[in-house]
Amino acid sequence: MTTLSPENSLSARWSASFILVKRKPPIDKTEWDGFFDENGLLAKSRDFICVNILERGLHPFVRTEAWKFLTGYYSWQSSQDERLTVDSTRRKNYEALCEMYKKIQPLLENLHRNFMETRNTIAYDIQKLYDKDPLGNVLIDKKRLEKILLLSYVCNTQAEYQQGFHEMVMLFQLMAEHDHETFWLFQFFLQKTGNSCVIKIGVGKNLDVLNILINFLDPVFAEHLRGKGAGTVQSLFPWFCLCFQRAFKSFDDVWRLWEVLLTGKPCRNFQVLVAYSMLQMVREQVLQESMTSDSILLACNNLIDLDADVLISAACLVYAELIQKDVSGPDYLSSLSK
Repeated sequence: MTTLSPENSLSARWSASFILVKRKPPIDKTEWDGFFDENGLLAKSRDFICVNILERGLHPFVRTEAWKFLTGYYSWQSSQDERLTVDSTRRKNYEALCEMYKKIQPLLENLHRNFMETRNTIAYDIQKLYDKDPLGNVLIDKKRLEKILLLSYVCNTQAEYQQGFHEMVMLFQLMAEHDHETFWLFQFFLQKTGNSCVIKIGVGKNLDVLNILINFLDPVFAEHLRGKGAGTVQSLFPWFCLCFQRAFKSFDDVWRLWEVLLTGKPCRNFQVLVAYSMLQMVREQVLQESMTSDSILLACNNLIDLDADVLISAACLVYAELIQKDVSGPDYLSSLSK
């Protein structure tokens, strides 16, 4: 796992004083288009764009295209013509995977019990999704969503299906116009974030680093949590599994946090600082009410309707505190890199 050290000089210029001021308007279509020259090549540096996304966010009209760069769907060095070729290739590759799936589906159904169980779980999870907006308009196509999730399960052997993926992929379907975009954006999102939301890969590492962070920055709270049982912090795994999706008041807030995670700014593993900031929101309640481990978990689960910008700012302040404390000591960094 990578450290919480600054990425480079541009991210180092960010400071707590900046993050506390009112956020500038998000990057809109006009400004985004201005980042490219007449051939569609970036005229601004990747670092410049990522820092601006951290500080300001993206307007919905540019989010899909920007995410293709952030996830690695597009190369930052590509031209407009090259991106058209990439899109065509991604579509053809997706269609080829769909054809492959059709051919092997009977074999999977007959020989692999896990496939049948997973398919049933996906179908059940999708049926539970509320697929309409407040006006009753249908937001998503559940059949298409099920197909994408099944294909992801069959093709991505690292990130097996887990409950919550249906909610995550739904947000990609809402953002993207075509199924191949939804599929590949989700795959690249998992890769770019180091599979940090995958139970068997990144979630445990995130929880370990969160424990280290609490001990380092708030030893009083850490000691109190230890007294409630070794599994108190470990029980917060749903935050990471869903990439904090259920903590926010709107889809826009979820996308806002996720795109910051994709930038790698102001540091890698920013999701751990986000979790620490959320835990700090219930700190006084936990200490004053002498809550049980179950009650602490309930209080954490009740953190909903959060504002992404407020949470990002809080996490950035934690980052600033780490920089102030100079966390470059070998023992601390070696713990973070496990």
